[in-house]
Amino acid sequence: MSFDLMVLAIEPSATADDARQMADHCTGMEHLDGELDQRIVAFYEELRERFPDHPPYDPESPWMSAPLAVGIDHVSMNISYSPRGSEAIDVVLDLAERHGLVIYDPQSDEVTGLPGD
Repeated sequence: MSFDLMVLAIEPSATADDARQMADHCTGMEHLDGELDQRIVAFYEELRERFPDHPPYDPESPWMSAPLAVGIDHVSMNISYSPRGSEAIDVVLDLAERHGLVIYDPQSDEVTGLPGD
């Protein structure tokens, strides 16, 4: 069993609805081209240092599909329900906060990390 999380590089003035629209766009067939958001780059580099998403795959990996889906402004993760998955969630939450990123949980339609949360 698994669940999804998406980390988004969105403007500080964005609303939860803006984040939901961005997540919908990121999971669509057309992705934005352009410069990588450096917050996403830093987040992804630190995340994969802790939990690699490229071969050789660790049998204890929290990722149910790898490599992770990465765009210029987002990282999508399919995470296992496991102790290692719980550990990965804690790391994702910490890194997202440190890099000023927003987390979208499509299962609950919940957005976290917006100013004022």
